Parts: sequence; C-alpha cells; structure tokens
Amino acid sequence: MIESEGKRIFYSGDLRAHGRKAKLFEQLVQNPPKDIDNLLLEGSSLGRLNYEDQFPTESDIEEQLTTIFIDTKGLALVHTSAQNIDRVVSILRASKRSGRKLVIDLYTAAVLEATGNENIPQSSWSNIALFIPQIQRVQIKNNAWFDFLKHHSQNRIFLDKIAEVPEKFTLLFRPLFQVDLSKLKKLSESVYVYSQWEGYWDQGVYEKTKDWLAKHSIPKVSIHTSGHASPGDLKRLVNAMNPRKVVPIHTFFPEKYSELFSNVELHNDDEWWEV
Repeated sequence: MIESEGKRIFYSGDLRAHGRKAKLFEQLVQNPPKDIDNLLLEGSSLGRLNYEDQFPTESDIEEQLTTIFIDTKGLALVHTSAQNIDRVVSILRASKRSGRKLVIDLYTAAVLEATGNENIPQSSWSNIALFIPQIQRVQIKNNAWFDFLKHHSQNRIFLDKIAEVPEKFTLLFRPLFQVDLSKLKKLSESVYVYSQWEGYWDQGVYEKTKDWLAKHSIPKVSIHTSGHASPGDLKRLVNAMNPRKVVPIHTFFPEKYSELFSNVELHNDDEWWEV
C-alpha cells in the first residue's frame, strides 16, 4: 500500500492463489483494503491462459514429482530456481514420499536460510544434504567463504556417496553441476525434470544443458505451474478491492485487461502520471 496526500495506491506484486500460501490470497480477498484509487495489477497470465482456466496447484506439482521420483531408477534432477521456495518445499515433500533425500548446493542453502523461517527447508534438516560442485569449491576458495561453508556443512555429501545409490537422491539441479555429474555411471537412468517457465527453454537459455542431456541420454520431463495468478483470481481480487482504476503492469497484453475489468487505465513504462 502506498498512501500520500489523500490518495491510495495498491501494488499487487506477483499473486499466486494456487501456491502453498493460498490462504494469504484468500485473506486479502476477504479483507481487502478500502478506498483504493489505483490498483497496479500484474497480469502475466493474460494471453497465456483462457479466462475460465486455472493453473495446477503446488499440491498437483508435488503429486507429479512423487510419481516421477518413484518411477526413476537413478538420480532425479529437478531444475528450478532456489528462490522459488514453494517449489523447493514441493520437491522435498515428493522426495520424502519416494524415499529420496534432497541434495542442494551452497547458494540454495543461503537462500533458504535467508527466509528466516524455521519451517522452510534448511541445510541442517536430516532429509537434506549439501553437495558442493567443483565450480562452487573454487568460488569458496577465491572468496574465503570457509566459515560460511562450515556453517552449512552439517549434512555435507560427496559425489561418491551419491554414486553408490543415486536412486536415493533428488538433486536440486543447476547447470554448474554438469561437469561433476558427468563422472557418474548410468546417467541414462536419471531423469531431468524441468520446473521453470518453458520460455527460458524455448528461447535458448539452456542450450548447453540440452546438449549435456542429449550426450548422456537423460530424458526431460516438464513439471511446472505459473508463479502468477490466473485471470479468474485477478478478477476476484479486483472485485474485492473495487479500485477506482486498474493499471496493468508486468504483462505482455495490457489491452486484454479491458476484457476483464471495466475501469482500466493504461500507462507506459517510464511514463509519469497523476493519480
């Protein structure tokens, strides 16, 4: 909420009513702020999802991951952002349900600790292990991050241990792991789960990873749900807040807002305008 000189602006941020914190969205809808002059509303889903459709929930993602993990004879690699905390939780829950331990790197350990939430997975948890790939070991040495490494090394694991029973581990994959993982035998028994926006894949962001997967005959499976609200959930929020104006932000299709809302006011990036 931004409030000044008798005017009130509400910035939506990225909304996710289908995430693990759906209760927060419901609380916002049930107890919305009043007298909003401008609602700055994200609309990443517009143009990508039919107005009546909903994205899969994070619980749906957990179920899909669990099935894949159980059916995979080797190492399960899940490529997602460590900053997608809901997804990390889903991966951990699916790993536990399929008899696997989740393996993370030092960056992920730092992100999880930075949440300051004891209920969020941490490197000290017994069902989580820390693996430091060679590239990261060099970074640690060059930056003298030894105390930081020690802080997270309670459950440190090495590649030889993973190689003994790869079917017992899920790796939160990052491309920097590729050199180390190439030393493992029977990589073709692994599975690579891509759990990010498909646009990154289609636009060539991960070409080297594509080549690496092909070289080792590792199949790719896509399991993901959006980090943004569906059109229906956006409409629920606008109806609850009843702002005087809805201003599109974070969308490829601002012109589609008028198909959902009657009080849309378009503004360009870098444009100054008066509330």
